[in-house]
Amino acid sequence: MILTGAKEQLFTAEIRQQLDVWVAKYPAGQSQSAVIPCLHILQAESEGWLPEPVMDALADYLAMPKISVYEVATFYTMFDLKPVGQHKVNVCTNISCMLNGSEQVVEHLEQRLNVKLGETTADGKFTLREVECLGACCGAPMMQLDRDYHEHLTNDKIDQILTRIKS
Repeated sequence: MILTGAKEQLFTAEIRQQLDVWVAKYPAGQSQSAVIPCLHILQAESEGWLPEPVMDALADYLAMPKISVYEVATFYTMFDLKPVGQHKVNVCTNISCMLNGSEQVVEHLEQRLNVKLGETTADGKFTLREVECLGACCGAPMMQLDRDYHEHLTNDKIDQILTRIKS
């Protein structure tokens, strides 16, 4: 849990302990090297996204410029800067997936979830996104649902995956 103060964002003792585990893995004075795992921790504690005050507090905590935290958070598609659904569905549309039917995967997901790419379902359960590459070209077409990869997708396989998540 992240606690908010009047002027600043404060991390609970539990969060600081998690952050410190990662900071300790790097040489003294190099705490900024832990920015990616720290962003993962904070995103998980912030309902799946990174509010600006949380990123500012992390920059202060790691003794690095705020812009450097923003650069990392905006570069990687695994970080979200606005509220998202409980489950993130990332569909790879890069060349291997495209050649193997990612357009049909996107169409099917849009129909099943009743959203377009970049949108979140009305119940707040799913956010559907297009991503460039998830590094699973041999399993194309594929999607990432939260942290799990699902490869060789068909409409039936997608339906089974969504049914398991919804129940």
